[in-house]
Amino acid sequence: MDKRQVAPYGSWKSPITTDMVVARSVRLQQIVVDGTDIYWNESRPAEAGRYVIVRWPEADAARPGDVLPLDVTPPPFNARTTVHEYGGGDFIVVGGQVYFSNFADQRVYHQSANGDPVPLTAEGDVRYADYAFDARQRRLICVREDHRDPSGQGTLPPGQVVNTIAAISLDDGTVHELVSGSDFYATPRLSPDGKRLAWLSWNHPNMPWDETELWVGDFGGDGQIVTARHIAGGCGESIFQPEWSPDGVLHFVSDRTGWWNLYRWQNEQVEPLSQMEAEFGLPLWVFHQSTYTFESPDSIICCYAQNGVWHLARLDTSHSRLETIPVPYTFITSPKMCGRSVVFKAGSPTESLAIVKLNLRDGKLETLRRSDETAIAAEYFSAPETIEFPTENGQTAHAFFYPPHNPDFRAPDGELPPLLVISHGGPTSATHAVLSLNTQFWTSRGFGVLDVNYGGSTGYGRAYRERLRGQWGIVDVDDCANGALYLVQQGRVDGNRLAIRGGSAGGYTTLCALTFRQVFKTGASYFGVSDAEALAKETHKFESHYLDGLIGPYPARRDLYIERSPIHFTERLSCPLILFQGLEDKIVPPDQAELMYEAVRSKGLPTAYVAFEGEQHGFRRAETIKRALEAELYFYSKIFGFELSEPVEPVPIDNLR
Repeated sequence: MDKRQVAPYGSWKSPITTDMVVARSVRLQQIVVDGTDIYWNESRPAEAGRYVIVRWPEADAARPGDVLPLDVTPPPFNARTTVHEYGGGDFIVVGGQVYFSNFADQRVYHQSANGDPVPLTAEGDVRYADYAFDARQRRLICVREDHRDPSGQGTLPPGQVVNTIAAISLDDGTVHELVSGSDFYATPRLSPDGKRLAWLSWNHPNMPWDETELWVGDFGGDGQIVTARHIAGGCGESIFQPEWSPDGVLHFVSDRTGWWNLYRWQNEQVEPLSQMEAEFGLPLWVFHQSTYTFESPDSIICCYAQNGVWHLARLDTSHSRLETIPVPYTFITSPKMCGRSVVFKAGSPTESLAIVKLNLRDGKLETLRRSDETAIAAEYFSAPETIEFPTENGQTAHAFFYPPHNPDFRAPDGELPPLLVISHGGPTSATHAVLSLNTQFWTSRGFGVLDVNYGGSTGYGRAYRERLRGQWGIVDVDDCANGALYLVQQGRVDGNRLAIRGGSAGGYTTLCALTFRQVFKTGASYFGVSDAEALAKETHKFESHYLDGLIGPYPARRDLYIERSPIHFTERLSCPLILFQGLEDKIVPPDQAELMYEAVRSKGLPTAYVAFEGEQHGFRRAETIKRALEAELYFYSKIFGFELSEPVEPVPIDNLR
């Protein structure tokens, strides 16, 4: 006998509350191994998004009882760089000595064991990221982003900042330029003997997933680069993660075949190590990303994606033989060797993202830190279904579908659930089948959720990634709309209750879908782009030519920017919309949301605008995340006409009848 309570979709009472979504949750960032100690950086919503370096001591030693990770970064320090605005590569640890970028002033700080952080670099509008340690010269080699005006008249406009590879002396903090001349740099890596440096560079209008160049330079006696050679990349080839093996052979990932595969540079020749329709690379949105590490000179522990699912493997480079290592995860990244174990970030449909350690001898797994420590019974989780669906031009797109699920409830006979389509950010990014309480918040209340990897997403090869070239605001919108219609045609969701949500580039896709298509009935934009032309003119250097590839060169194709901007076509928008915005957002300024809100309000459509002081691009504070999630649920309840199972603070909705 079915004992579940009968209630309309959307009104189910769920144990997954907004407090649980934000309480004890963290965003896990960079992993560093120093001897037998494991370090990572985590962003804590409960501490206003502060980034804290954490140490897991003696990772390979036998130890009785539970060992808790130890905070390294004391408040109010915030270990976060803003190079390229998105940061990454915030810190390095050498012999227990920690060096990190501090968010407030972007200076590099040195922190010894049990000591307070002490500034290493001088004051000034200069940012540093992606560190390597040079023992021979007692210095850090890193990416430097200089915002100072050479004339001494303040700071440079965002699009004119100067990026270089530089060295910071550990003795006196002086900074010397090593490599310059390109628009961007990443991943400076020293050879084991300290005599050579490998790095990536690229120039406008390319993004790092479009085209990068791999260079190797030789050091002279004074520690400067005296010769430099171009090894690979350029001409439409993207290189990712140059890394030296323990015996000094340079390895890297290239997509020269259309897939990011592993290669090495040996005896002045580039040799393939794996030839697969699989992705061993990631889009370089943030620094210090990795997909492989060296177990020995001839053995690589690596992770790769096929059809949106990630795998862990061992690659025998002497025989080019790849052997899968069985682990219970669908997303794996950032592997680092620690003794005979490998540490990495991983997650699955039943486990949120975590930092785990795998003993390669006995296969034992140990979870060091979960991104979410809230205990929820697994029976409340909706399991994702990997779906492929037809889209425009006879092509196929990809998504994960989470059906509504709550063991305590069922819907009245004949009712179909509302669907919430998620358009991820980037747009050159991807969504993964990893447990997210944010997603389960919706499914446990009776929503279906479709998380779309639209054309342009990574993880499916270069051709799929390049579907978005010149087609942003078209291909992504078509794929989100066609994914929703596919589920309607399958009889799985209610075609009259389709919603779409997204943040940043996903917010742009959301606004375009609501403006240029008649599929969705409502939506939520989180710091989304409404005016593509304004973004092209106002954004920071890293993305200042990104839209050249996504839409067209500006201002030569200004017509396309106008044509793709929802703000100019609000007369076509005929459904309710809620907008969320951080007031200190430098990537998508607040006026983008404010103009859209005023335009929708003047049309007489139900709309709401929720702004947050102190938030930047991407919400980091617990109270912000909680308020936004509750406000979005409240908005949908009024638009779709269902009762909430618990009271939430109302959000003012204009034109609500």
